[in-house]
Amino acid sequence: MTAARQWLVGISAGMALVVMSGCSGSTTGTPERQGKSAPEEKAEQQTRVIGDGSTALTGRQPNQPASRKLAHGEKPPQFVVFSWDGAGEDGKKLFSRFRKAGKRYGAAQSFFLSGVYALPESESKRYKPPGHATGASDIGYLKDRNIRATLKEIRKAWLDGNEIGTHFNGHFCGPNGVDSWSTDQWKSEINQAKWFVENWKTTTGWKGDAPLPFDYDRELIGGRTPCLQGQENLLRAAKQMGFRYDSSGNGTQVWPKKKNGLWDVPLQEVPMPGRKFETLSMDYNFLANQSGTVHGPVAKHASYGRQMRDGLMKGFDRAYNGNRAPMVVGNHFEDWNGGVYMDAVEDVMKTVCKKREVRCVSFKQLVDWLDEQDPAALDKFRALSVGEKPKGGWNKYLGGPRTRLLSR
Repeated sequence: MTAARQWLVGISAGMALVVMSGCSGSTTGTPERQGKSAPEEKAEQQTRVIGDGSTALTGRQPNQPASRKLAHGEKPPQFVVFSWDGAGEDGKKLFSRFRKAGKRYGAAQSFFLSGVYALPESESKRYKPPGHATGASDIGYLKDRNIRATLKEIRKAWLDGNEIGTHFNGHFCGPNGVDSWSTDQWKSEINQAKWFVENWKTTTGWKGDAPLPFDYDRELIGGRTPCLQGQENLLRAAKQMGFRYDSSGNGTQVWPKKKNGLWDVPLQEVPMPGRKFETLSMDYNFLANQSGTVHGPVAKHASYGRQMRDGLMKGFDRAYNGNRAPMVVGNHFEDWNGGVYMDAVEDVMKTVCKKREVRCVSFKQLVDWLDEQDPAALDKFRALSVGEKPKGGWNKYLGGPRTRLLSR
């Protein structure tokens, strides 16, 4: 696909941070089994279409873990969230690759769909981006065959137990981008992102295709803004529109808290092996501190991939053996520098998701769990700094009179 991308580079005290969130679509996964899966067959049997038939109610989402409150003094699990900005299936077939990888390694993921990826370019006049010309989009539009492939992946991903969030629409960054949008303009952008997903049969004319097996008004509870910009007004709009979390910030590996009523679960600073600073836990941020271009020297590609893989693992290890703060990984379906970042992420997923007490979850599953916990216990978790082990072990740290732990 064609995509005119803009990058935002930010430096924080003593640490190189490139704050960016883009979109798109290395290697394909293993061939899929012929025929329909049991969840797909069940969804068809229970379908009640919504609107023009682009979406449908099919009952509770399959493959969801049960959230429960931790017992008194119980150590929290190590959560890991793998998330994808843009979530389109183009010729690189990375959406399908990582959907299959998630099934293989036991990882539910958050796929942040760009609404315009469900809208044919011939219908681009339907998109009215705030502050920009009708139909404008800094990530362009998918070809019709890729829209159809994206819709199929979205359907399968949800049935597999993954979350379908949003990356909004046109990916406008910089001075005239999303950072300048008002709360009302963000509401317009969210409403349009929903509409494109809920009315793709109207815009494509593919009336005979199967609907997406969920009500997007209910399914959509969070996302990530383009270039990690515009969060302040986005939060005001998102709260009014039923969102429960946002992942547009940049932070450190500590337990999340709420911001303006929504769970604030940002990307995180993780080690940059061999360097004296940390960078955000996203492929582009590693790239920007390595080659500075998506087509860096071929001779260095392998070392770039190892550096990202090792940096993510160092971040994981210090959380797993320390404060157990949920680890957030954000990425794009791209083949930058020969696709080494995709390989790095899959290797991390393969390595960590089978470990004892590790739960690779979507943001939706994470905030479901957070909402189940006692607020006083979460306060104790948040009191631990990056990589800090609780003194005397978890049981002692969370111990003391039960009434004190369970009261506010």
